[in-house]
Amino acid sequence: MIRLRHKLLIHMFQLVDQMVLLGTAAGIIYLQPSLVTQGDGRLLDAIFRLEDAIPMAIVAVGWILIFEFFIHYKSDRLVALNTQLRGLVKATALASIWLMIISSMFAVKCFNIYSVLSFFGVVTVIGVASRLFLRLLLLSARRSGYNFRYLLMVGASERARQIAAKIDERPELGFKIVGFVAESAEVMEEWERRKLGNWKVLGLLDNLRHILTGEHVDEIMVCLPLDTQFSDISMIVMHAKDLGIVVRLMPNIAGGTLLKNLHVEEFDEEYVVTLFREQMLVQLLVKRLIDATLSIVALILLLPLLVVVAVLIKLTSPGPVLFVQNRVGMNQRQFKLYKFRSMVVDAEARRESIAHLNERDGPAFKIENDPRTTRIGRFLRKTSIDELPQLLNVLSGEMSLVGPRPPLPEEVKRYAWHFRKRLSVKPGVTCIWQISGRNNVSFDRWMEMDHEYIDNWTLWLDLKILLITIPVVLFSRGAS
Repeated sequence: MIRLRHKLLIHMFQLVDQMVLLGTAAGIIYLQPSLVTQGDGRLLDAIFRLEDAIPMAIVAVGWILIFEFFIHYKSDRLVALNTQLRGLVKATALASIWLMIISSMFAVKCFNIYSVLSFFGVVTVIGVASRLFLRLLLLSARRSGYNFRYLLMVGASERARQIAAKIDERPELGFKIVGFVAESAEVMEEWERRKLGNWKVLGLLDNLRHILTGEHVDEIMVCLPLDTQFSDISMIVMHAKDLGIVVRLMPNIAGGTLLKNLHVEEFDEEYVVTLFREQMLVQLLVKRLIDATLSIVALILLLPLLVVVAVLIKLTSPGPVLFVQNRVGMNQRQFKLYKFRSMVVDAEARRESIAHLNERDGPAFKIENDPRTTRIGRFLRKTSIDELPQLLNVLSGEMSLVGPRPPLPEEVKRYAWHFRKRLSVKPGVTCIWQISGRNNVSFDRWMEMDHEYIDNWTLWLDLKILLITIPVVLFSRGAS
């Protein structure tokens, strides 16, 4: 019955939102507030026509989809008000934009920029007011002892007690804590010895079925670490499923990170749980479009320079113009990296003989005054012109304009485990390390920079790195 009331409340709220949208649109059609704001009296030009019914039907369908996507209609006591209101404003803003787009496409004269802005203001205000009213109504009922749910805490650690205290301090959530279930005898003994809180431990995890049959329980809050007690959590979920009890997981930071991008799919009547699924597909698509566009533009604009450099390399030293080398890309896929040749032809063969001159720490290999460098090569490396052919790698999709520098296969073999995270994204022509001193930065700090880039990646960060790269290259900072 409780769940039936919740479903009815949710469906009623969905219906009210759509009625507000339609009612506001209808009000604007017949009242025409834009005529007042503009001081225009041409009322007949803006009258609703029969042919406007089709575009308005399209608008209404779009509104349903938009609100379903942004509002996430559900009876969840733990959703914060600000989260709810953010979703509402996103939905009303997109609904207004959708109204403007369809009105423009089908020449619906009832709506212009002024009336759409009025629409956005009205539906947003009514939406906020309705949610505040419902919150106040539920808060009043729950403070009076109505509309509450019995909550069982599984786990009796300090963290579980802190979560229980936060819930208990907020009666508007509508929870009454039944008690705790200890994860081990040692935890239970510690609880009883210290006499912690006003709650009681009802028993051990092994006795959960007995506890559930002897207590009134509507929901279970599981405060156990996922990494060490996954089997126990599975058992709790199965017991709760048998009794129709809601289960909430409150994992620690490590467990929360694990579940953050959890995605459930179906494959051939089987369930597949996907972890760490990419959530920024649109941004990555834009990044790829920017890479392709800028690399094409750069190759066209720099074509005269590329031809001159190629001729100089050919005239000043024997051998090919381009240096082609195997590098490791995203997810350890190897590819051919292109550079202008800045060293003698047998440079790779001579590497072992000068290994003692290496000036880099860690697996990387770098010599400032490398004896294998040609006359023109030293200038190319100093100005980073030797890196320009990598625009071909960017165009082919093997690299990005911004990303961790692609390492050699033998370097990757010597990586510590935590360094391998840099192989989870496409390598780049430039990166934070490139604009932060390059050869003046230790190997460990270099790896940390790449990790920071991956963890904090945005399109804006890529743009900043690209803009900073220009003066760094012009003034040859940190290059050798």
